Amino acid sequence: MNDIGALNLTACDREPIHIPGSIQPHGLLLIGRIGTHEIIGAAGETLFRATKGQTLEDYLGLSSVIDEAALDLGPAVLDAALIDDILYDVHAFTTDGHVVVELTQQAGSPPMNSTFLANLEAMSSGFERATSHADLFDSAARVFRRLTDYDRVLIYQFVDNEAGKVVGESRSDDMPGLMNHHFPASDIPRQARALYVRNRVRVIADVAGASLPIIGVDDTVRQIDLSDSTLRSVSPIHLTYLKNMGVAASASMSIVKDGILWGLVACHHSNPRPLPLTIRLACQALATSLSRQIKLREEAELYRERIHLRAQEDVVLGRLGSDVTLEQFFAESADDLAKMMRADGFAAVQGADLFVSGQCPDPIHIRAVADYVRAPAAIKAFWTACLRQEMPAAEAFRDLASGLLAVTMSTEVPTILMWFRAERLQTVTWAGNPHKDVPLVPGAQLEPRVSFAAWSEEVQGCAPDWTIAETESAMRLVRSMLEARNNRRMRALNMELSTTLKENENLMQQKDFLLREVNHRVQNSLSLVSAFLRMQGRDALPEVKQQLDEADHRLKAVSLVHKRLYQADSTEIVDLSLYLAELCEELKATLSGKWANILSTRLAPVLIETDRAVSIGLILNELVINATKYAYQGEPGPISIGLEQHRDSFRLTVSDKGIGAAGVTKGTGFGSRMLGSLVDGLKGTMDYADNNPGLRATVTAPIR
Repeated sequence: MNDIGALNLTACDREPIHIPGSIQPHGLLLIGRIGTHEIIGAAGETLFRATKGQTLEDYLGLSSVIDEAALDLGPAVLDAALIDDILYDVHAFTTDGHVVVELTQQAGSPPMNSTFLANLEAMSSGFERATSHADLFDSAARVFRRLTDYDRVLIYQFVDNEAGKVVGESRSDDMPGLMNHHFPASDIPRQARALYVRNRVRVIADVAGASLPIIGVDDTVRQIDLSDSTLRSVSPIHLTYLKNMGVAASASMSIVKDGILWGLVACHHSNPRPLPLTIRLACQALATSLSRQIKLREEAELYRERIHLRAQEDVVLGRLGSDVTLEQFFAESADDLAKMMRADGFAAVQGADLFVSGQCPDPIHIRAVADYVRAPAAIKAFWTACLRQEMPAAEAFRDLASGLLAVTMSTEVPTILMWFRAERLQTVTWAGNPHKDVPLVPGAQLEPRVSFAAWSEEVQGCAPDWTIAETESAMRLVRSMLEARNNRRMRALNMELSTTLKENENLMQQKDFLLREVNHRVQNSLSLVSAFLRMQGRDALPEVKQQLDEADHRLKAVSLVHKRLYQADSTEIVDLSLYLAELCEELKATLSGKWANILSTRLAPVLIETDRAVSIGLILNELVINATKYAYQGEPGPISIGLEQHRDSFRLTVSDKGIGAAGVTKGTGFGSRMLGSLVDGLKGTMDYADNNPGLRATVTAPIR
């Protein structure tokens, strides 16, 4: 709202106000060693000489040793101390390896009794009865003024760009009013804001009082961190600032919400005025109660706004039916979308399409804004109350679009939704001209402002800011619209899928019919051939009959593959283990009954193509027939069949316990030649090995 934030204010920001090396004169400070608590430093040479060599407990007259472990958790209040017939409140903390004790007089301090606590509770309860934020701030200002008896109490809230605004005030007639006045961010440097969060109550009892330097056994005691001190001396710049305001004493209580400095209770007095420890603790408790009330009211207000916006969202989104496109939705609901966000205009850009409602810039400017926000608004809502600061080209249409809220919807062609707020000229009243006393020369010493007389400034190019609830609502709208769009597309896809599934069911039925027909015809044909072979073998010579039986076995191996194909879901892949298991059962049935219990299998599941399965079945058939013919010289004996997968290959093993090879190669007829051809067709190898006793034949080939 002003150019102060652009100036180089590092002179104030870098001032080590937490290490002043001195204290204010309205109290005493002692520094003791960790462990022994021997006093090694004090505020003022006279106090240091009087206390040097003593322990903190001896000087304060404490009956027990100061608990360092408790102080490590934070500053603590110790028992009151009577020194030179003056009763002091005692405040202690640890810092930089030292124990620091502060003493402030109890003079004028109200007793911490039930009456005081009851009054404090009544003051705090008054916050709950406030009907609005303004009422709450006015009530708080009156309560703090009554408690502190200061001439003027301000409730000071940090607003845009860390500037401050007076939102509540209670004052005497002779103090000038500062209600609704703004203060630039430079009035409170960054390190001071951090100390306000850490040390919640700060008292400057006498602006004109001379500070007391810290004296000690060496210079290191002057460098200790006094962030937790209530007596820490004040920056000369800030003292001059208060004098320029006509203030002789001040106090401030931090209003901290969720760990962040929300504002201050600033107290001013025309005469020097210390605050006793009891009042300071009461102010801290009230400030904490006030911050809770502020948080509760802000959350309640946000909740009500969210509920209101959700109700409007439901009304608008109710028009986004299953058969409504985005184009139709924008055409029907653009006006309501603008009203819902209290916007002067609404626009949506989707590729070459543009939808506009209300007061909006020219289409060419709308598209320029859409291009600018497309990427950032896709991650989260983009909003600003002063678009020209984000996008300098927006200066040309600031009268129509100074405020912007935008969200990008991730459709195939991105859709950018934009709400515009027109420029609202604002008059800001500052407590003094914030520009006048700031040096514009780089490196110049920063001096506080001299005048705090009301100074008005007209702010241009800005619009009312967007609330958290409004930005949330914009993002919810886009999510809901995208979800509705996706649901509509899903319904269309489901209809297409349903149609496709019906077509597939018809095809599957046709496939089953064809498979049954093919299987029936193949089985009939194979049965006819098998019957013909058996007929030929009835009157044939024994050697011919044996050859015909072997051919019949081969036909059964092929027949089993067709049966397995018909039973399986896939016509291209079969489980080789199931196929070979059935083939072995068929072989047992065709052999004499004595072979039934001595043919064993160990078959691991292997998925393989149908045509390769036929070849493997024929190979197994030949190997088993060879074993029955040669291993035991025609008599029954154990035959073991194994199938396993090794990486991308299968391994088929047929082994017996018979006479073995015995140096004689047997089976060199048609069966052996067919066996070699089948193995070559599988691009595999066949190995014979001694089974000790007997022979083991192993066929290895790739699965694919």
